[in-house]
Amino acid sequence: MKAAPRRRWLSAALLSLATLLPTAAWGEARRVGVWLTNSPSPLYYEPGRIDRAVAELAGAGFNTLYPNVWSRGSTFHRSRWAPMEPALVQSGAQHDPICRMTAEAHRRGLRVIPWFEYGLMEPAEAAVVRQNPEWMLQKRDGRSAVVMHGKEMVWLNPAHPGVRERFLGLIGEIVQRCKVDGIQLDDHFAWPVELGYDPYTRGLYRRDTGFEPPDNHADRSWMTWRRKQLSSLLRELRSTLKRNGQGSPYVSLSPGPFRFAYNQWLQDWELWALGGLIDELVVQNYAYSLKGFERDLQQPALVKASGWGIPVEIGILSGFGGRTTPMPTLSEKVRLAAQRGHGVIYFYWEGLWGQYAGAEGGATRRQGLGRLHRSLFSEPLSAR
Repeated sequence: MKAAPRRRWLSAALLSLATLLPTAAWGEARRVGVWLTNSPSPLYYEPGRIDRAVAELAGAGFNTLYPNVWSRGSTFHRSRWAPMEPALVQSGAQHDPICRMTAEAHRRGLRVIPWFEYGLMEPAEAAVVRQNPEWMLQKRDGRSAVVMHGKEMVWLNPAHPGVRERFLGLIGEIVQRCKVDGIQLDDHFAWPVELGYDPYTRGLYRRDTGFEPPDNHADRSWMTWRRKQLSSLLRELRSTLKRNGQGSPYVSLSPGPFRFAYNQWLQDWELWALGGLIDELVVQNYAYSLKGFERDLQQPALVKASGWGIPVEIGILSGFGGRTTPMPTLSEKVRLAAQRGHGVIYFYWEGLWGQYAGAEGGATRRQGLGRLHRSLFSEPLSAR
């Protein structure tokens, strides 16, 4: 595809999200949400499973779904920008999991905000990495690989025009196809602080400042310059959607605690919120103990965020792998968050009442969560 038609297609796709205007329409209610993903879960591969999951979640008082749409360098739909997830291809599925989930959720009054889990991160062996080596960020020693989740990953450069076009394209096509209610970026929409010594970034920094990047990757001025490049990509997404007075998208961000998010990933989510670049903040709090969980709820940036005029929710671990949060502990964490005015987003679907429900069993957890949500989060989301 030629560059000009691709840009026109991209703008049209992104503008379709803006027509939903969700920011004003549903800022009143607190979110009760869940992240849904394929790993490990059979959810995406059979339409019937998706329909049952949405029905069960609606019945248990959930109002927002965050399905993973971008992970490990692949998508869960046919894409011009990246390969489809191999297991979905091998399953022979004829459905689009995200569109199916969105249609069923909208029928039941739930919102769907696709979660771009891997953000700017790619597997080191991905085709896009081999084909575009100049897109990769590098450490001072010239290496690009960073070990994440036990695998070698690389980060694509948010300042590079090619990376930016692809990032916006990945978002634009799912927005256009499935008519979702927003998008979510997380802690992988980032610029790892030790990276930025690749030739492209060095040249850009020299052009802007007249100097070479400092050897110390934690130099504050060097961190600020790179943070501004990341913020610029987020701003480009917003400005694309604002063209011709079409409004703005609903952008959710799910980072870690502020100090860690900024010092390790250059995510300045306080500035992004105050600058109108995000519409919702979901701060991950996966402390296992109640004491640690409550302490993390008191972090200064999170306390301040309650006065920023956007929904501020807490990401809570329901269960994953061999770690399932027992219902008494899970319920108390939800109450602690609700007492401070926050909604809750659970990680993840199978840890609610699925394969990681633990010894309590799925039926008990499903009933208990339904009662809990009805007692704490009674107000519905605004009508579509």
